[in-house]
Amino acid sequence: MNIPNVIYLNKKEGETPLEALENFRKKKKIYKDLPITYAGRLDPMASGLLLLLAGEKTKEKDSYLKLSKEYQFDILFGFSTDTHDILGKIISMDGQNINKKELLKLMKQNLKNFSGKLTQKYPVYSSKTVKGKPLFMYARNGDAVEIPEREVYIKELKFLKLRSISNKNLLVNIKKRINKVNGDFRQKEILKVWENNLSMKEKRNFFIASLKIKCGSGTYVRGIANSLGEKMNIPALAFSIKRIKIGKYAL
Repeated sequence: MNIPNVIYLNKKEGETPLEALENFRKKKKIYKDLPITYAGRLDPMASGLLLLLAGEKTKEKDSYLKLSKEYQFDILFGFSTDTHDILGKIISMDGQNINKKELLKLMKQNLKNFSGKLTQKYPVYSSKTVKGKPLFMYARNGDAVEIPEREVYIKELKFLKLRSISNKNLLVNIKKRINKVNGDFRQKEILKVWENNLSMKEKRNFFIASLKIKCGSGTYVRGIANSLGEKMNIPALAFSIKRIKIGKYAL
């Protein structure tokens, strides 16, 4: 029997890559005795294409890791967090008074900075190891560490649309999505922080921009969202991320 050894998974938001792999293995009994690995991580709050390699293909993992990637993602303006996405503690909140016209102008001026080769720091909440320990362990323990950086390549970063969301609807959205996550990702603490910052009596609107990015291996899209906000001088984070393509493989 010829068993496919490159498997396309559509990872759900809230799952870790390991959970997605194990859920697949439970459903597909023919793979129960085969070694399987995933070629390229996706954060719990990210969804989309996850490539699994089975059997002898696991030995080719490095070549699959080098493939280019394509994502559709949303940026929420007005907040930045220690993870650069919604599954993090708010560290800055500002920019609610900016209007749509001003925001579009700032985006247009600053998106051109994200093209070609760039130096990107690893997010402090990431699995990148320093001195044998992942960065997120340093962050959780409050230990000082020098954050490493790497060169990444952005082929295209394209603005798609801009919409607004009220503080009430934003809180409902964030609660629903964070509650999908299993394991210890500080969910209770993080939800409390979001509630404290969005449960205001008066209605406030926040802007969400939709973008598409084509990039080289190793690019952190949530890092791009945070960096764009820094360039614009407005706190920003990755509100949602969906990977739609890895090399020639597409959802």
